[in-house]
Amino acid sequence: MNKTIRRASAFCLLMVLALLVRATWVQGYEAKALADNEHNRRNTIAQYAHPLGDIIVAGSPVTGSKGTSGGDLRYKRTYTQGELYAAVTGYSSQAYGATQLEGIYSGVLDGTDDRLKNPADLITGRQAVPGNVLTTIDPGVQKAAYEALGGDKGAAVAIDPKTGRILGMVSTPSYDPSEISGTGDGDAWRKLLDDKDKPLVNRALRQPLAPGSTFKLVVAAAALENGLYGSVDEATDSPDPYTLPGTRTILRNENASAPCENATLRTALQYSCNNVFAKAAADLGQDKVKEMADAFGFDTEKLDVPVRASKSVYPTGMDKAQTALTGIGQFEVTATPLQMAMVTAALANGGELAAPHMVSSVTDGDGSALEETEDGKTERVVKESTAEQLRSAMVTVVEKGTGTNARIAGAEVGGKTGTAQNGVDNSNTPYAWFTSYAKDDSSGKEVAVAVIVEDSGSARSEVSGNGLAAPIAQKMMKAALER
Repeated sequence: MNKTIRRASAFCLLMVLALLVRATWVQGYEAKALADNEHNRRNTIAQYAHPLGDIIVAGSPVTGSKGTSGGDLRYKRTYTQGELYAAVTGYSSQAYGATQLEGIYSGVLDGTDDRLKNPADLITGRQAVPGNVLTTIDPGVQKAAYEALGGDKGAAVAIDPKTGRILGMVSTPSYDPSEISGTGDGDAWRKLLDDKDKPLVNRALRQPLAPGSTFKLVVAAAALENGLYGSVDEATDSPDPYTLPGTRTILRNENASAPCENATLRTALQYSCNNVFAKAAADLGQDKVKEMADAFGFDTEKLDVPVRASKSVYPTGMDKAQTALTGIGQFEVTATPLQMAMVTAALANGGELAAPHMVSSVTDGDGSALEETEDGKTERVVKESTAEQLRSAMVTVVEKGTGTNARIAGAEVGGKTGTAQNGVDNSNTPYAWFTSYAKDDSSGKEVAVAVIVEDSGSARSEVSGNGLAAPIAQKMMKAALER
């Protein structure tokens, strides 16, 4: 054999070996990555080859599947009362992917999750019978929130304080996921993306905004826990008007005639006295206020319910004047409705915060549990005596203060209003907040809620937590106590 043939043979052998190595690498090491690649259409075909499993509310599915005509995607997702439950389910779209519960549990719902498969399925790769996702949502609370928000831009969350179960979660304006579940829904998709009110954003979880005076509950808790004041009925050292430390800026109260000078924490919550809580925050210092805020859940990077909530923030690196402004929920303090509902839920539950969650269990096609969420897993946030005092002060707010629109006959109701500045120099319409709890001693039922109305179309002079947000909270609490 001459030299040329030997070299050609060696080169061909090396090429064959290279191909074998590459084929082995792809099949042995890259197979899963290729199979899971978002551009692999086989995954989408497999996902929609059979009816999907369902998301369940109070024993009834709020999702479904229906056959398609033509194409290689045989089924598409459908939704019952899609706009009502969109903030819970998210969407499952053949063209645009899946979000929220649809996305988190896509493997269970389409039958590809390995936990659904028997040994033979795992070997052959055969798709199993899909499973279901059981939520904690109460349809009565959900409907009450959705109807009460109506055409307003805003959000609402309701939590069972003892168990942490999320009973209601609504974001408005909403959308119908059925309208974007197929492959030919481009016009509907673009309309949602172009909508200035951003209906695809879950405002209850994913849009933290200035909490305004609802944050005064956190400052009051810090003042009691750190011994700044011995009780909610002890007079504070709070001049009115109050000048922000190191500045000439005077912080005034919304109600100029309110008895806010040296007011007790109870009176300060009742009339929402800015001077009391701004000075308390400045006296405590940012570290102590932040410690309290973080205990309630602020600054948590991974708050999963199981959908991940955006981080609510208590800022750092402030001067004393900026710290004072955080005492009234302004400067750079932000919170989601979920976060403010957690604050009130902890106070309603004797100072213990139950981990919030909106999925009770995930099951296989036969109803056997694949995973279950533990109810009532708690962490202590404040002493029981602190929680008791703040509940008493919150009741005063509802009975004869700024939150009278939240009253429910025969129930103990406590709350806190908030009107948060929006825009440079408060140039935009303020946000109306209300957070509250309700207890029915005869039935033992209780609930904590938080509501934000970002924009109701009302004139600026008509925007208030009691006027816009408290009536929504009242309807949600009433529905929860009647469930």
